Amino acid sequence: MRSSDAADVLKNVSRETGEALQHFVAMLEKWNPKINLVARSTLQDVWNRHVLDSLQLYELSPNPAEHWVDIGSGGGFPGIIIAILAAERNPGQQVTLVESDQRKSTFLRQVLRETGTSAKVLSERIEAVPPLQARTLSARALSDLGSLCSYAHKHLSEGGTALFPKGAQWKKELLEARAAWSFSLIEHKSRTDPHSVILQIGELDHV
Repeated sequence: MRSSDAADVLKNVSRETGEALQHFVAMLEKWNPKINLVARSTLQDVWNRHVLDSLQLYELSPNPAEHWVDIGSGGGFPGIIIAILAAERNPGQQVTLVESDQRKSTFLRQVLRETGTSAKVLSERIEAVPPLQARTLSARALSDLGSLCSYAHKHLSEGGTALFPKGAQWKKELLEARAAWSFSLIEHKSRTDPHSVILQIGELDHV
């Protein structure tokens, strides 16, 4: 961990939120060798690569006070970060994390308990989960954009928004997804990677 990255993130949140984020990162570093929550090589840059990368999603949501669903939550990015930040900025917000891996789900629940953060963890495959009526839906490093559109179509409420971080190949994925889906799109440049974007998708329907 580079301390300057941590300081840059923590100066923009409350003391309580900062303590929760630091505790989460400490738990991630402790659990990661056992269940491979994130790539080991990324832990040295965890505050920029994972924490800040997740925080920027919260700031982009047009529906911050509604139900936020994060699918494929894995090691907690962005889901745990969203839940921690929501506790400070929108205490009434409902956050649901969907993660089929039982060990990772156990980790997510333990983080929520130890940080005193409110969120629900569903230990199921996203395909088996009934529609969740999310106002905002996120997924990070889960699947290709076409598959994500399918999940979003099922789980977004009317007027809901999906936020999908994508890497350097995002234009190719976008072209392929457009063959099967119609949607409104806003492209946001990533604050953590010059080659990445966050795709803000709404008005989603089959072509």
